[in-house]
Amino acid sequence: MRLDKFLKVTKLIKRRTQAQVACKNNRVYLNNHIAKSSSIVRVGDEIKIVSSIMLLRVKVLQIPLNNQFSDDLFVVIEQTKLTEE
Repeated sequence: MRLDKFLKVTKLIKRRTQAQVACKNNRVYLNNHIAKSSSIVRVGDEIKIVSSIMLLRVKVLQIPLNNQFSDDLFVVIEQTKLTEE
């Protein structure tokens, strides 16, 4: 499954276009490499999302088959709130 679609289906990012913009702005990493929105997500991959307020790292446990959200699609490895100084 494409990375942008996975982020939308899992509700890590609200809209697919927002996921595409995040990838274009180098805010999404797949296995510690800057990711393109068209990158293919596989079971076991690690996704890191960096926003202005938060850093989120998740590990992919399952790929959704029919665009339905499930709680066991990923597990959160790290969730850090970024502070402004």
